[in-house]
Amino acid sequence: MKAKVMAVVLTAVVLVYLVLLAERAFQLIGTGQITGILLGIGVLILPFVGLWIAWVNLRFGMRMERLTKRLEAEDGLPDISELPRRPSGRVDREAADEFFEQIRAEAAREPENWRGWYRLAYAYDVAGDRRRARETMRRALELAD
Repeated sequence: MKAKVMAVVLTAVVLVYLVLLAERAFQLIGTGQITGILLGIGVLILPFVGLWIAWVNLRFGMRMERLTKRLEAEDGLPDISELPRRPSGRVDREAADEFFEQIRAEAAREPENWRGWYRLAYAYDVAGDRRRARETMRRALELAD
């Protein structure tokens, strides 16, 4: 829940920033000078790119949340409560690696099952590899649709 609130707050901040950026772009365009107009058009493109990036990430999060609820309803979420933890609260590296290998083997047995890919994405996240976790979650989303 904390992550969802943070995502909403950060999205709101980005939207305010993009509105201010667009306002500055229109001021530049309004100067009537070719340099100002060109800079204004260039600056006006940035809010649209920002909005697109924000939308893609929010959509990814919403789709991921739906899959999480679906897997939770099936009682299929991985349980890491028994894994040893560092003082920081993160799962111990060796335990995370062992957990990852176990989940990877399960996912390899059913490569067309979105549940295995979801669990694999979760295992990547537990192991600290967020980039691969997102890539793997995208595959789970593709298979679930």
